[in-house]
Amino acid sequence: MSRFIPDPEALRLGEALAALRRERGLSQAEAGARLDMTSQGWGLYEAGRRSGLFRPDVQRRLTGALDSTPEALALALGPETAPSTGRTPTVASSAQAVESRGRAFAGAPSQIRRLQVLNDDLSPWADSGVVLEYALGVWPRRGQGCVIELGGETRVRIYETGDAETVTVRGAAHSDKMEVLARGAIDRLSAVTARLERE
Repeated sequence: MSRFIPDPEALRLGEALAALRRERGLSQAEAGARLDMTSQGWGLYEAGRRSGLFRPDVQRRLTGALDSTPEALALALGPETAPSTGRTPTVASSAQAVESRGRAFAGAPSQIRRLQVLNDDLSPWADSGVVLEYALGVWPRRGQGCVIELGGETRVRIYETGDAETVTVRGAAHSDKMEVLARGAIDRLSAVTARLERE
């Protein structure tokens, strides 16, 4: 029996999907659960083993589970051309001219830092002992974890919304309690890009 070797285009598209998922701070199991899919099912898309990833409706469904869009998937894919076929992989958007990392555009790469959660205030999103990776200065999206540096204090919250004067966050993934912070009081707001579970 021969071993399955994924199409290089499908593999690149799957890697772009994985990058979007990690940017959101989600595991494969968490992303899959948003679509009533197992972590293995989600992993097959990321591994380039499901050809349906090229279909626009599937891209909308998968990126929607990440609170993202097919356009963001195209941006994560980048403008490279697959060497085997000489053609650009099919994605549901032609917006490949600008590379984006969240809301910060490509230029100098973001500095990644780590922070360990020391209590269960963010449970079940992040329990005590989980290490969070966050990109300095990269603005989070709605529902994404964020690290707020505020007057010498560091807080981890879930980002909800922001405007020119305020930033609204919540304490836990399923908490309805909102916290409104004055934007001028925030020294730095950074997006959580990964959660590293304890082994």
